[in-house]
Amino acid sequence: MAMDVTRRVALGLAGGTASFVALAGRTAAAADAVGRFRVGICTYSLREFQRDLAIKMIGRLGVTFVSVKDVHMAYTLNAADLAKAKAEFTKAGVTLVSCGNTDLKDEDPAALRRYFEYARGIGVPLMVAAPTHATLRAVEKLAKEFDIKVAIHTHGPEDHNFPSPQVVLDAVKGMDPRMGLCMDVGHSMRTGADVVQEIANAGPRLLDLHFKDLKVSTDKESQCDVGSGVMPVVEIFKMLQKVGYNGSVNLEYEIESDNPVPGMLHSLGYMNGVLAGLAG
Repeated sequence: MAMDVTRRVALGLAGGTASFVALAGRTAAAADAVGRFRVGICTYSLREFQRDLAIKMIGRLGVTFVSVKDVHMAYTLNAADLAKAKAEFTKAGVTLVSCGNTDLKDEDPAALRRYFEYARGIGVPLMVAAPTHATLRAVEKLAKEFDIKVAIHTHGPEDHNFPSPQVVLDAVKGMDPRMGLCMDVGHSMRTGADVVQEIANAGPRLLDLHFKDLKVSTDKESQCDVGSGVMPVVEIFKMLQKVGYNGSVNLEYEIESDNPVPGMLHSLGYMNGVLAGLAG
């Protein structure tokens, strides 16, 4: 029943989102003109929906850049089916900028290699990943071999491997430049990190960024629409521009999984509005 309700909501938004889509288009054009970062989404936000419906929902959201989750493009697909799946996104005008979050904890090099073959097969330049300190050198070797960037995702206090940006930066210090950080601002904030300062600290090691907001800075369960919480969105975007970040800022909307589109529209509208204001 929830799927039917959300299908009606998602596919009935065309008229109501026209102004947002227009804003997103103008913002993207302005950003591209000055080499700034792009705003997209993690398809994990649409994890309850099959790929065809998720792609239609992405279109209603006015988004053209996505980080694809395996729920929409399974690791187990053969090469032909991966190509077919990617073509569905491409036909809809959607560019895959990364994949993941991908678990790279297996210490078997052959198992790790399969994920890099997957990333190469779908043509993404970057993998958002969750390795361990023990697998890090093997992952670095594969990143160089496949020429694919690996952005280690911060998962907050519960993550015993890479909870915060500084732990990631310490771990990849001296490694190949393809090894870096995917800062999830929500999870990072919960560790007590100053998310604005961490962008400056990371410099070129900041390869990707997942975006969410929190009502309470230490409470995982307090996630809310972007702009409705305590996340310093304007300051984050200013710092991204200051350091010359030209990657993706991908909304990862983890709440209201059976009906995420309204909250995602609000969040993306706020993010693009801030970006448009800074560009102006």
